[in-house]
Amino acid sequence: MRILLIGGGGREHALAWKMAESPLCDKLFIAPGNPGTALHGENVPLDIHDKASIGDFALSNDINMVVVGPEVPLVQGLGDHFAADSKLRDILFVGPQAAGARLEGSKAFAKAFMKQHHIPTAGYQTFTCESLQEAYRFVESLSPPYVIKADGLAAGKGVIICSTPEEAKDTIEEMLCNNRFGDASKTVVIEEFLEGREMSVFVITDGNSWKLLPAAKDYKRIGEKDTGANTGGMGAVSPVPFAGPQLMKRIEQRIIQPTISGLKAENIPFTGFIFFGLMVVEDDPYVIEYNVRLGDPEAEVVLPRISSDIVAMMEAAACGRLQDYNVRIINDYAICVVITSGGYPDEFEKGFTVTGLDQVSGSHLFFAGLKHDDNRLVTGGGRVIAITSTGADFHQAREKTYKNARIVDFKGKYYRRDIGKDLIPYI
Repeated sequence: MRILLIGGGGREHALAWKMAESPLCDKLFIAPGNPGTALHGENVPLDIHDKASIGDFALSNDINMVVVGPEVPLVQGLGDHFAADSKLRDILFVGPQAAGARLEGSKAFAKAFMKQHHIPTAGYQTFTCESLQEAYRFVESLSPPYVIKADGLAAGKGVIICSTPEEAKDTIEEMLCNNRFGDASKTVVIEEFLEGREMSVFVITDGNSWKLLPAAKDYKRIGEKDTGANTGGMGAVSPVPFAGPQLMKRIEQRIIQPTISGLKAENIPFTGFIFFGLMVVEDDPYVIEYNVRLGDPEAEVVLPRISSDIVAMMEAAACGRLQDYNVRIINDYAICVVITSGGYPDEFEKGFTVTGLDQVSGSHLFFAGLKHDDNRLVTGGGRVIAITSTGADFHQAREKTYKNARIVDFKGKYYRRDIGKDLIPYI
């Protein structure tokens, strides 16, 4: 099988590594890829927002399957482009069309979907700049803290938690009327704050059946003890020690199955991954958000725990026969720490030489914001590299990851030193 993987971050490096293991994978292209994905396939300089170019490449290179890593091409309708073209529609496509991608592309749509299908989530209301005063009144009706979400895609940074009504009102005005996140915040969702334990649950679906993948806990805040600004993710752990069989059964019955059934009831076709961002409040799960792809850095801990052939899994989903596929998951822990450029998620410098990669042992290195400069690997983004270690023992896996995090180096490097620490009481 000849496969085209769309994306160029740490998630795509992890996917490329796992897909290249499959005996079904004869040739793997990654667009645009990064220096890490190039170790497992051929990088191609395609614009992931240019649907026509991607389609042309797929045809001229006899592609059998397209797998989309990031959310933006899905929200922009890459799947629709393939489905509408008689020359492209027979290519297997892993990822929803735009209608299904609205679960992630519009938080207002997602909240209304959950309300319609009785899926537990925080209380909320939706506002625009024209209803700014109503938004203020809604804030005053809530108890602090306040959760303010940009409706559209904001690269993982569109959720602001405010501690005072004044801060919440200023944030709402910045989003709605001062274009803090551009078009993404023309509409905002204001939610009640849920106090609990966060976790992420993943499934793959063909629109009818679904298969549960490893759960994970990620760490979004830049600072230790979950302080500071939201980021795209600073680390992750899988499995989630507090997520026992009873909780997972509740999640399947109250959240996963109603979501799949709701999509079907609304005639929204969906092939691919669904990421359920959850808050567990006194053992009851609530949906914080949907994503319509694997997370990053969650993919870097979920994929190492899947021992079965993921190309065969994605083929089964794209062909509508996922019910016949058996997902095999190992019991080992996987612990990931993300090393970032100093200053991220705000302003940061690029172009610093990365050293120590050849001295790392016992861990996976998943490249994200790295690029070649002559014969050097240099920093090229905010999240630079994800280091993942696996093992039957949580503490040994965690120590391995941190040992290698200390070895990899570049000017201004930063990483959280407390990833997984909060889970130790549950081990």
